[in-house]
Amino acid sequence: MKEELYDVTIVGGGPAGLYTAFYSGMRDLKTKIIEYSSQLGGRMLIYPEKMIWDVGGVPPILGGQLIEHLIEQAKTFDPTIVFNQKVEHLEKQSDGTFILTSSTGEKHYSKTVILAVGYGVLSMQKLEIEGADKYEVTNLHYTVQDLEIFRDKHVLISGGGNSAVDWANELEPIAASVTVVHRRDEFGGHEKSVLKMRESSVYLKTPYEIVQLHGDGELIQSVSIENKETGVIERIELDAIIVNHGLKCDYGALEKWGLNIEDGVAIVNEKRETNIEGIYGAGDFVDHPSKVRYIAGAFTDGILALNSAKLYLEPDAPKVAYVSSHNIRFKERNKKIGLVDNDYREVQG
Repeated sequence: MKEELYDVTIVGGGPAGLYTAFYSGMRDLKTKIIEYSSQLGGRMLIYPEKMIWDVGGVPPILGGQLIEHLIEQAKTFDPTIVFNQKVEHLEKQSDGTFILTSSTGEKHYSKTVILAVGYGVLSMQKLEIEGADKYEVTNLHYTVQDLEIFRDKHVLISGGGNSAVDWANELEPIAASVTVVHRRDEFGGHEKSVLKMRESSVYLKTPYEIVQLHGDGELIQSVSIENKETGVIERIELDAIIVNHGLKCDYGALEKWGLNIEDGVAIVNEKRETNIEGIYGAGDFVDHPSKVRYIAGAFTDGILALNSAKLYLEPDAPKVAYVSSHNIRFKERNKKIGLVDNDYREVQG
């Protein structure tokens, strides 16, 4: 039986991979997505209750809802989607095609590859205090799946990056109190978000870190925090802790494929080409001089990577896809939703 050969195989099913799959359909390419986990969404799955404001043309939306929209859009042209497979090995054949072998032993055949793996396999940086793990099933949290569980609670957030700042702002209106404990006086969140937090009723304890948990074996009831400059110890009563100490990133065998990787990211050019012909990159996995680390930037990376793949396969093809309002691939779909004239203009009445 001849193995099925795809035009494009996208490794990674986060925002970059999902939008790239949609755009690949616009360019009439046979497309496959390989996702390591059991569901699509990538890093955004960690923050389904986080409100996202900075996607163009989309009003404020919960992360979980945005994932749903991205998945629906990605499936427009029926790409093949494979779950629970971590790509371990990549081999370029003499004819220029690629064989990707997953940890299950399954082989995937493709003419081009677009790597949208984010930061690889992610795991939360745990609170490195003895006994912390026993509270993970009660009131020690590393992710926030439901804001309502913190309503009218005294919440302590440990961390100072984007997530810590965002959760402080989200919880401030509904929690009885919010305290943020951070090792430094400066915060790593977006400027506007940090300013909002500083001007709110959130209590900021800097430069402090948690040094001891006090609980009954079931619930944490208070913590001791230490001032990193003076050594002074304070004790704070609480109902719940949210720890946002960042993520551990693991690219696994991908780092052995010969890609140009510096400081944990793959270096690509303005066309999103890697140093291996036929392999492209998009999203958080890549870096280039004009990189924008927003979801919108990931979409742009995906478009440029896919255009490069298309021209690699078909040098005489148009450099970009026709926009959806004039793209023949949408003609029948437009009819189904009530857009029927030849110019794809909306028919009124």
